[in-house]
Amino acid sequence: MKKKINPKQDNMKKVIVISTSLRAGSNSDMLADKFMEGALQTGHEVEKISLTGKDIRFCRGCLACQKLGKCVIHDDADTIMQKVLHADVIVWATPIYYFEMSGQMKVLIDRMNAMYTLDYQFRDVYMLTVAAEEEPEVPQRAEAGLTGWIDCFPKSRLAGTLFCGGVADPRAISGHSKLNEAYEMGLHC
Repeated sequence: MKKKINPKQDNMKKVIVISTSLRAGSNSDMLADKFMEGALQTGHEVEKISLTGKDIRFCRGCLACQKLGKCVIHDDADTIMQKVLHADVIVWATPIYYFEMSGQMKVLIDRMNAMYTLDYQFRDVYMLTVAAEEEPEVPQRAEAGLTGWIDCFPKSRLAGTLFCGGVADPRAISGHSKLNEAYEMGLHC
C-alpha cells in the first residue's frame, strides 16, 4: 500500500534566515520574523540565526579554505556556513548603514569564502533591508554586494528583495505595511 504524500511536505524547504543587526528591537530583525512567519505558515522548516553575540572574526585572505573546504579560523562562522550550505533558501536581513549592508553581514559573507569550492543546496536568496533614509536607491549598493556573493554560486539566484525606509528608531517598523510584504514573501519562498 502506497503512503499518500502530503503536497505541503513534498514542497517543504529548509530556510535559513540570517539576522545581521546587533541592536535590540531592530527593524530588520522584525522583517526577518515576519518572513519566517510566512515560511512557517507554508510548512517550511525555518531556522533563524542572529549574529548578536556571535564570534565572527575577519577573513585573513590566506585562501587556505580553498584547499581545505573550511576556514582555519575556528569561530561561529563555521557553524553558520554549514547551515547555509544545507539550506534551500537563504534570507539575509540587514540594516543599511551609509548606503551599504551592515559590517557584520559583510564580514560573514567574506568568511563564507570556504563555500566557494563546496557543493551547496541553496537556490533562492532573499534580502530584507531597512534604513532611516527612504529613497528607493538606498539599498542598491547592499543588494549589489550580496549579488556579488550570489554570483559565485551559479545555481543560486537573488529571488527577492524588500526595502523599508524611514525607520530609524528601534521597533519603528511596528505596524508598517512592509511587515505584511515580508510575510507574503515568506509564504511564497
